[in-house]
Amino acid sequence: MERTMNRDQLKRLIQGPIATLPSAFDGNFQLDTAVMADLTEWWIERGLRTGTSVLKVAAAMGEGPDLNDDEWPRLLRAVVDAARGRVPVVCGLKTKNTLHTIDDARRAADLGATGLQIDLPIFHHPTQDDYVRYFGDISAAIDIAIIIYNTWWFGAESIAPETLIRLSDAEHVVGVKWATPPETDYDAMRQFAHIFNVIDNSGDPVRSHRMGARGYISSIIPAWPEHDLQVWALLEERRYDEAQALYDRINGALRRFEDELARESGGYRLPKALMEVIGHPVGPPRPPTLRLSTEQLHRLHGLMAGLDWPGVTPLVAA
Repeated sequence: MERTMNRDQLKRLIQGPIATLPSAFDGNFQLDTAVMADLTEWWIERGLRTGTSVLKVAAAMGEGPDLNDDEWPRLLRAVVDAARGRVPVVCGLKTKNTLHTIDDARRAADLGATGLQIDLPIFHHPTQDDYVRYFGDISAAIDIAIIIYNTWWFGAESIAPETLIRLSDAEHVVGVKWATPPETDYDAMRQFAHIFNVIDNSGDPVRSHRMGARGYISSIIPAWPEHDLQVWALLEERRYDEAQALYDRINGALRRFEDELARESGGYRLPKALMEVIGHPVGPPRPPTLRLSTEQLHRLHGLMAGLDWPGVTPLVAA
């Protein structure tokens, strides 16, 4: 892919259902880059390509905060090398100060990332002016895409629509991963959706697409690419009722099961379990998060089979 692009060019790449990839670990919780390379080829074969999706590595759902400063570059390199320019690769960066984030951003760019997902600088108790300085300075220092991740639930103030509009001159800020606190107006995204690609993170891709969003986050797409690609195709054709019905049938059933799992252990247990059930295991989550028990895996297997999930394989007895 061309390395120096303007916002409009980058926006054409950063759209569609965003595939948040699980990070593959071996039985000793060590990063397994060979599995990631093989899976990248599999994801591309299943339709995740430039123009339809984005592969996102080292994000929270992919246990990115658990990766050290040796591991996340190796993970990124493995996926970029396997992708061979056939699909954009975005790297999630941990929340740090401006200088450290710029260092990480340049490192990711050198490794071939198309873009970055960057959290709010939550540990600095930021103001709206801090957000403008933070993302503006990072944008000026790199030439790849930035997706602002509005991580207000960690205690920082939600980034305001007016603040995002102030960032309209930050050329490499191309997207906003959008969810808002309950007391604020999600629909305020209309104020900046013409400037940035809004990526829905609220679990309501139909509502967001109606207001101009250009993508959504999916935890299912690594285990069933065709499902989210079909949802996205329906959204692009403005067949909203059909898109909602398809999304609810699969995602709604899984959400109820995931809510039950979350009462036992947090983290992102389900995405890894989905991969295991379809015969592409990516290892356990790192502790303290628990992997699913044999009984839970059997229940998930039955749930997925009932949804006609492709690739559901017989479970191996423990």
